[in-house]
Amino acid sequence: MNGILVDSCVLLDLFTDDQNWADWSESTLEKYSLTNTLHINSIVYTEISIGFSRVEEVERAIEALGIKVLELPREALFLTGKTYLKYRKNKGTKTSPLADFFIGAHASVSQFGLVTRDMAKYKTYFPQVQFIHPNEN
Repeated sequence: MNGILVDSCVLLDLFTDDQNWADWSESTLEKYSLTNTLHINSIVYTEISIGFSRVEEVERAIEALGIKVLELPREALFLTGKTYLKYRKNKGTKTSPLADFFIGAHASVSQFGLVTRDMAKYKTYFPQVQFIHPNEN
């Protein structure tokens, strides 16, 4: 792995102090931050920003976790489009690419691991990604 991409659900667990998942999310990020750089992209940034009043608050929160914000590589954007096309051919009903497609494509082309609790679409469309999730052994 070249690093770890962190899904928004994991960060939201921390920011909302989710009673079921905050401990898992915190210990997982702590564990992987010892040997990898933690990243988010603009999609995750957008999703987590909803709970903050000011951009400076978001910046402080991600800085405190040692997370770096990356822009989506064009290769990931291209893969997102191809993934969306496959989704539509499989009778998917959404009329635009899902956020998970951008995140999964970014992890894939950057050869990042992906910390997430929501594996359904990721695993289906990005089986080559190394997932870090609650059910891993």
